[in-house]
Amino acid sequence: MQHQHILAWLGDVASDLHSIRHDIHAHPELGFEESRTSALVAALLQQWGYEVHTGIGKTGVVGVLRNGSSSRTLGLRADMDALPIEEASGAAYASRHPGCMHACGHDGHT
Repeated sequence: MQHQHILAWLGDVASDLHSIRHDIHAHPELGFEESRTSALVAALLQQWGYEVHTGIGKTGVVGVLRNGSSSRTLGLRADMDALPIEEASGAAYASRHPGCMHACGHDGHT
């Protein structure tokens, strides 16, 4: 995909990506308890055409996107877990789980 196409695509999906991030932020889950988050990630990856493998290390998700016949591989990794901290941000998408929040950006990584 050329640079201009990537920027155009990002412009098209920016609103959706913000909504997904806000949803993940509002529903934080501690490490190895990310069942809702991993199900959401798996469903989105499948929707976007990825081959999806779930249950990796309990709640992990792997998405594989194949393009052509190249043997080259690129790996990306993201954390999904939240922290046992009370959120006091007041944001519309603030944590709905008392004592648990995304305080270090994992909602954005995912």
